[in-house]
Amino acid sequence: MAKALLKIQRYFRRKPVRFFSLILLYLTAGSLVILHSGFVGDSSPRGRGHRDSVAAAEMGSRTSLSGSRGLGIMSRVFKETRRSGRRYGPPWMKKARQGGQETEGKGGDYTSNWNRALKGRNAKDMDDGRAKYIGCYIDDTQKRALRGVSFFDYKKMTVFRCQDNCAERGYMYAGLEFGAECYCGHKIQAPNTTESECNMECKGEKSNLCGGANRLSIYRLELSQESARRYGSAIFKGCFHRPDNVTLALPFSAVIQNMSVDKCVDMCTEKEKSLAVLAGQQCYCGFPTPLFSLHELEDEAMCLHRCQGEEFESCGNEEYFVVYQTQVQDNRCMDRHFLPSRAKQLVALGSFPGAGNTWARHLIELATGFYTGSYYFDGSLYNKGFKGERDHWRSGRTICIKTHESGRKEIEAFDSSILMIRNPYKALMAEFNRKYGGHIGFASQAHWRGKEWPEFVKNYAPWWASHTLDWLNYGKKVHVVHFEDLKRDLFSQLKGMVQFLGLKVSEDRLLCVEGQKDGNFKRSGLRKLEYDPYTSEMRANINELIRTVDATLKKRNMSGVPEEYMPR
Repeated sequence: MAKALLKIQRYFRRKPVRFFSLILLYLTAGSLVILHSGFVGDSSPRGRGHRDSVAAAEMGSRTSLSGSRGLGIMSRVFKETRRSGRRYGPPWMKKARQGGQETEGKGGDYTSNWNRALKGRNAKDMDDGRAKYIGCYIDDTQKRALRGVSFFDYKKMTVFRCQDNCAERGYMYAGLEFGAECYCGHKIQAPNTTESECNMECKGEKSNLCGGANRLSIYRLELSQESARRYGSAIFKGCFHRPDNVTLALPFSAVIQNMSVDKCVDMCTEKEKSLAVLAGQQCYCGFPTPLFSLHELEDEAMCLHRCQGEEFESCGNEEYFVVYQTQVQDNRCMDRHFLPSRAKQLVALGSFPGAGNTWARHLIELATGFYTGSYYFDGSLYNKGFKGERDHWRSGRTICIKTHESGRKEIEAFDSSILMIRNPYKALMAEFNRKYGGHIGFASQAHWRGKEWPEFVKNYAPWWASHTLDWLNYGKKVHVVHFEDLKRDLFSQLKGMVQFLGLKVSEDRLLCVEGQKDGNFKRSGLRKLEYDPYTSEMRANINELIRTVDATLKKRNMSGVPEEYMPR
């Protein structure tokens, strides 16, 4: 034995590199053993339960399965680590999350239950307020039935994904073809056919049909009222009476043989004009101006005159014009900069979260040409063009300052304020979506059906009322703007806001704003909840808060809340 050890010693003395390699290999093997025992020794309740069940089921085969079991535990540990990352939110939200973890495995995850409930239901049988199936239609590759935008996904196409993409772009119809192709349009330009010809399963959901070969399964989208109708890339604006001085209002024009919407839109796009105006054989191009403001909409029946080059479209006539907005950007309101000199007064743009503050900032910046600031800092908004987001709110370089603060001290820090108020039923849902889906995203079904939504309403609904009352009580000079009124009559409401800010109103600039009022801060008009999230108890509490705010506004000789707020 001693001779053998002496030989090994002499060998490694002559070959030191091999000796150190052996030591390194030994240490590596030891580390792997310790790491493996750490995973197997997981002491979490889920880990113990899993091990106990495996032990009971496998009994004598424990040794042979140890490797695969170790891999399974390792995978679970990594998944749990990702789930346990820090999430920001108020204390009550933290408690709700802890409660959800305690009930895991006992029905706490509502997403899977909801998906199971919907599984197997054919989309043709669903008319849930989002979209309605209207039939199977013939499609021709040379002359499409739906002539708006299209996209393909040969792995994950679903009915809802197609509907949502078309709705987000303002189209009235969504059609699926060949199991993987999605087409959008605002008019169906082909005949229907038998249902048996739309027989191909969707690539992303086998339970639904997505058209067939040259056959479209078409849905009519139930869009919100403000959603735009489109023809290809152009937005349909409506039917309007001929302006008094058409050559001054619309300076570029041409007679087009076999007139079609496409031809007029293409011509005006080439001339870099934002409006394409069809008047029979005549195509006019221009921008909205006080001479042709697009504020006096006419009945579409007045414009019914078939295009010579387009069987299914109307091209207007000499007295009533069909107007489309092209993709050309109206640059008359796009220049923005900081105030040339420090502002003498601080003006707040105050609102309850979810009441349209970000949208109002977008409108104010376009209408005035000056950046707005913020009491906070949101990097995502800065990256989307709100350059005043980085400035300290007291810098004096911005035209007004976004704030959701309430309380006497915070409010009295401002010299005047524009107070945005929105229907609490809409504001609460908008803020809930923002908290769990971002500025233009959506909360998941699990959030709506879990503990988060009731807790959110309990905490935030009283704040909606107290926020408004605080600003009315402590604000030095308050200009109230209702979100719903701003949507209905953007021109006059925004004009009043600009005047309140002490700036000269440019009508051309306001008309430019109307053409790009949505910006990047509008949620899809389709993805609505399939049920009313408010319980009767929630509604009773919110209705009382609405009455309190309405009475307070009227006491200060202001108009009360809009009629749609009031309980019926």
